[in-house]
Amino acid sequence: MSEFLAALRDSGGKLTLVNLLDIAVVAALIYQLVVNLRGRRAAQIMSGLLLLLMLYLIAVWAGLQLVTMALAALAPYTAFVLIVLFQSEIRRALARIGRRRWLGFQDRREQLEAVDEILLAIEFLSQRKTGALIVVEREIGLRSFIETGVPLDAQLSRDLLISIFHPGTPLHDGAAIVQGERVAAAACFLPLTVNPNLVTTVGTRHRAAIGITEETDCLSIIVSEETGRLSYAIHGELIENAAIDQMEHLLTGRKAGRWRSAPAERRTAVPR
Repeated sequence: MSEFLAALRDSGGKLTLVNLLDIAVVAALIYQLVVNLRGRRAAQIMSGLLLLLMLYLIAVWAGLQLVTMALAALAPYTAFVLIVLFQSEIRRALARIGRRRWLGFQDRREQLEAVDEILLAIEFLSQRKTGALIVVEREIGLRSFIETGVPLDAQLSRDLLISIFHPGTPLHDGAAIVQGERVAAAACFLPLTVNPNLVTTVGTRHRAAIGITEETDCLSIIVSEETGRLSYAIHGELIENAAIDQMEHLLTGRKAGRWRSAPAERRTAVPR
């Protein structure tokens, strides 16, 4: 930091292209760190370390020599502690960087392929009246809910989703959470909506689908095992008897029409 300020002072206080690039790289690294820690237990550990750092700075400022010496003695081991505590997060971050697509059209193409896999899966499950709950992550991370289930981190595919919700399998109960083009986890526990108007009108699967959308901006897709009908929940609102092309529109944001039509939807408002 001191070297950066010295370089900025030598340049006459003006931000050069090199300085801007330096700031951008550091900001990107900090952003990736926050994204990987958000919603995870490791975030609490990082908060504890930041508190220790603040305590050290306060001790130096207040002249607390004993506290300063004790914390300074721990400083050389900080790097090893971080590696041990965050080894899984480090592996995950490197894996995400390695599989990231840097061209926009590749991201869009993979997104459309993932949407097709979801649509094919829910259509198959609907025809066979196999109950399912698929949660698609959006802007707000779902890692705290992913940790309640069985981690998969597997490539999203129609066959994988059908296998997860096949009756009698260990992963059948609970929700499958989708992050981008991957199935992050299955058999995840979701919070049930506390709306008293829905306790007797919908089942547990639908209440869980609504509950998660009350806390985040995700999209929940439900297949009823009694009727095979498709429903979805978004922003705390349940839409029943939805068409398959409506799902395509929600998942892609583009006008649908490639899929067969379904019965007209019935909207169930969930009061806030």
